[in-house]
Amino acid sequence: MLLSFFMMPLHSVGRDYVTTLDEDIEAFKLADELGFEEGWVGEHYSASIEQISSPLMFLAHMASQTKRIKLGTGVMTLPLYHPVMAAAHVALADHLTRGRLILGIGTGGLGSDFELFKLETADRTAMMLDSIEIMKKIWASDPPYDITGTFWDVKLSKVNWPELGVGPMPKTFTKPHPPLAVSVSSPNSGSMRVAARNGFMPISANFVASWVVKTHWETYCDEMAKLGKTPDGSQWRVARSIHVADTDAEAEAIVKAPGGAYDWYYDYMYQVYERMGAGALLAPFRDTDPATITHQMVRDNFVIYGSPETVARKILALREEVGPFGTLMMTSHEWVDKPAMRRSMELLAKRVMPAVNAALGENVPAIAV
Repeated sequence: MLLSFFMMPLHSVGRDYVTTLDEDIEAFKLADELGFEEGWVGEHYSASIEQISSPLMFLAHMASQTKRIKLGTGVMTLPLYHPVMAAAHVALADHLTRGRLILGIGTGGLGSDFELFKLETADRTAMMLDSIEIMKKIWASDPPYDITGTFWDVKLSKVNWPELGVGPMPKTFTKPHPPLAVSVSSPNSGSMRVAARNGFMPISANFVASWVVKTHWETYCDEMAKLGKTPDGSQWRVARSIHVADTDAEAEAIVKAPGGAYDWYYDYMYQVYERMGAGALLAPFRDTDPATITHQMVRDNFVIYGSPETVARKILALREEVGPFGTLMMTSHEWVDKPAMRRSMELLAKRVMPAVNAALGENVPAIAV
């Protein structure tokens, strides 16, 4: 099992933008130093607490400050872009990262962004798929372009002077293009079927219960069977909120601290889902009465926490429950207690994952920290 790092990022209301960006940068650099396989960052335009408006810009900035970690957009919301702009920006980022880019694509998840871009009633899944197909054609060919899509058309013939370098669009560093991934969250998500049909790597969100994640794999396997293909768990990523401390008691105290990094995060998610009229999606168990759900219940069931030994056991139990995911994505949380959050990442990378892989039959030695 590989270990990756994912940040929305999410920071509490009123924090200074520069300070939170510095925190995100430091977390990414630490993940690289600790040997995390990938680092992912989200995209939002109209949320003061989720302040990365361009994951490509952030990742290009991180490329020169990291050595080996792959850099993923989690996700780039394609309905917000013209495919020409998206294709050119991705090609540039792929070159700046020297092929370390992973292109996570999606339909978006923030209602205020949809309102800003007048996409509240749009078929954003169809737009995403139309966009990525057009982008692939741009990366695979030179003008003249006459690409007809459902939502966009790309035409270039009148001013095409290749001998002067005018007309051709940039191609990606990675051939034929960076690996493609898509995020999923709802039970029996149709996005898992989209992933299966299009060869996208699926990513299950951290803010859903394990029983929901299980339906993701079941849905994926069902669609792959219909396609006559064999599902490959190594391509599946599962994000979880994780906190590791030297003892179970220490970890529990941090996770359950009122207003702390994890308590605040799940209180925020609970309030958002409630205002959307979708609070039932946070049910910790299939039979949980939605009327009984509290943010503390969600926090306590969604966060994997404890000593290295306890967390390793919980990760193995999660994999046994939901299916054979190949990459665990540790979700970042605000560094209210910076030493504790750094320590958690160190213990996860150097103690927990070697123990997990040893149990799975991989010979990965633990490192004392």
